[in-house]
Amino acid sequence: MDMLSLSERVLAGDQLTAEEALAILRARGADLTLLLAGAHRLRQHYFGEQIELCSIINAKSGRCAENCAFCAQSAHHRTTTPVYPLKSLEEILQGARQAEADGSHCYGIVTAGTRVQPGAELERIVEAIRTIRATTAIEPSASLGILDEPTARALAAAGCVTYHHNLETARSFFPQICTTHDYEEDVETVRLARRAGMKVCCGGIFGLGESLPQRVELALTLQELEVDSVPLNFLNPVVGTPLEGKSDLTPLDCIRIIALFRHLLPQRRISVCGGREPNLRDFQSWIFMAGASGTMIGNYLTTSGRDRQADLQMFRDAEVETRGC
Repeated sequence: MDMLSLSERVLAGDQLTAEEALAILRARGADLTLLLAGAHRLRQHYFGEQIELCSIINAKSGRCAENCAFCAQSAHHRTTTPVYPLKSLEEILQGARQAEADGSHCYGIVTAGTRVQPGAELERIVEAIRTIRATTAIEPSASLGILDEPTARALAAAGCVTYHHNLETARSFFPQICTTHDYEEDVETVRLARRAGMKVCCGGIFGLGESLPQRVELALTLQELEVDSVPLNFLNPVVGTPLEGKSDLTPLDCIRIIALFRHLLPQRRISVCGGREPNLRDFQSWIFMAGASGTMIGNYLTTSGRDRQADLQMFRDAEVETRGC
């Protein structure tokens, strides 16, 4: 298969078949080089050389009732992850100000748990979003678990630009990762957020034990849902979780996954997030050649990110432009 011709077809408006998508995940050697040239071409065509940065705050940590096998914050696992209630309004706002100073275009308020119930917590989050919109140039987003319509409407009314909710993995593999809620609840949350008027940031995490066809399956599901942006995470196994010690991904596996998503969702923003440092290692700058149009900077939910100055140097070395840096 001519890898370079795949991007030409995508630019012409064609959708790749599942078989062609699998070929992307199996590309090696010179074929991989041609694949990256095509992925880079697609990113450049739709986004130029500008990338977007995002940051998050772990606003409420631990004791989540869900049993996601990879998650350090699940109450079902024995980890050393800090447990604390929802942070104060000022702490959340200070995080937004720091994210803006660091050059991020988007700031996500993330809470552990199945959902946020109506009441004091939701009111504080809504107030934080409203204040961020009024006092900064950064776009607030929220990741509060499974949504209902009143909560979605409240977030949108406050000025929440984007709702983040990952599907995590393919529908066919999800029961191997989580059994405390149904996959369709996640899909419906994506639809609810869109109906409320918010953009949707929805992706997954790779290296959980899923097969290559299941990686394609997730991409095709996100294509069908017409999500606005796709965060790609790579497993950073946490001691005390069922996936402790699991390490199936190579740096080039990650690069192929990014290229896959760029070819199947060519006009969507694709950002490389959790697990970038331990999985990509010396290949971190390759994410942009593989088609990523953004990345997360700063710390993740329960693990530390790379030094900001090191990331900024990487962006300069990769000859990409960043908003606000």
